[in-house]
Amino acid sequence: MKPWKKLLLLLLLLILLSQIPFAYRRYKLGRLHAAIVSLESQRQPSAIDDRLIEYRGVAHVHSFLGGHSAGTFQEIIAAAQSNQLDFVLMSEHPAREFNTAEMTLKGSHGGVFFINGNEVKTAAGDRLLLFPGDSLASLDSQLSTQEVLSRRPSGLALVAYPEEFKNWDTTGYQGIEVYNVYSNARRINPLLMFFDSIWSYRSYPDLLFATFYERPSESLKRWDEMIAKKKEKLVAIAGNDSHANVGISVNDSSGKTLVGVKLDPYQRSFRLVRLHVLGIPLDGQISDDGFFLRSISAGHCFIGYDVLGDTSGFRFAAKDGNETVIMGDEITLDDQVRLTVRLPIPGRIMLLKDGAAIKDDSGVGGLEFVAKEKGSYRVEVYLPQLPGPVGQQPWIISNPIYVK
Repeated sequence: MKPWKKLLLLLLLLILLSQIPFAYRRYKLGRLHAAIVSLESQRQPSAIDDRLIEYRGVAHVHSFLGGHSAGTFQEIIAAAQSNQLDFVLMSEHPAREFNTAEMTLKGSHGGVFFINGNEVKTAAGDRLLLFPGDSLASLDSQLSTQEVLSRRPSGLALVAYPEEFKNWDTTGYQGIEVYNVYSNARRINPLLMFFDSIWSYRSYPDLLFATFYERPSESLKRWDEMIAKKKEKLVAIAGNDSHANVGISVNDSSGKTLVGVKLDPYQRSFRLVRLHVLGIPLDGQISDDGFFLRSISAGHCFIGYDVLGDTSGFRFAAKDGNETVIMGDEITLDDQVRLTVRLPIPGRIMLLKDGAAIKDDSGVGGLEFVAKEKGSYRVEVYLPQLPGPVGQQPWIISNPIYVK
């Protein structure tokens, strides 16, 4: 055999051998998919009678208006509908020439309620999510973080990208984006993701997320610390940071895509992580953004990594005598407070007080705990039945119940 043929065969052999790990990773994603389907089959009808309505939605969504994205309103609405979402929190980047918050999606479209907002960067480099957005957002880059927060007498202000935030002692923000899909995705090895996509994109596009998903430990620690330091409520949300701008395409002169692949279309991004809001509109129906903004600000919500299984039906409540409250609320400790957790699917429930785990039960569909001390109590739920590292990452992160 001629030397060049031997070299060619050797090169081919090396290429084939290099793909074995990715073929195996595709096999593991197949096992994960089967495990998720099996868990979903174990879901029991909820016996909870708290009369609360549960709304599913996503936060931190960008369109073509603020740059960094070519995503259209039609794509966002269609993605929200296909995911059966009830609400979407838009967070457009500001523009000097026009009010992106005023021009973005707001109100009801296609059966989905949209809340208009802005993602702003202050003079200190801190980033905030502001709902609803306003015409002054384009000037916030010239103001201090405190000035931005102080100029807004109402609405919802959330700390974005807490790993980069500096001015924690400021006042006026109601919560923290403890998890952000983009921040997590920055840990991706591009070469590994390229070959993973070749092997698994067509079969398990959503579960490629599982190859890099990690518990936001530092952000959760910061959240717990700030609740203790400020001695006030702070809501936690997850941000999808949806841009629909990752991929490769060839377009014609009008911008129409001729051929290409998009790794983060809205339809997929909206399936990864969601915000579940609990409440009942005062007038029985949602007519403006006030209901969602009040409910989220109050902490009547939880984070669900629904790509691992629908988290709808989770409940965390507390009772002391005749008083019953849900996550986000305060309750007075007269003698003892009974905390209750209910899951839609059996899993591992970890109860934390002031950020430290105080109870950890596996293979259960619920938990009861008598709290005899004041503090901030919250819940993390895991699915150890799922294979690989995914079973060691949170499935649900609740907001706290504050025992005073």
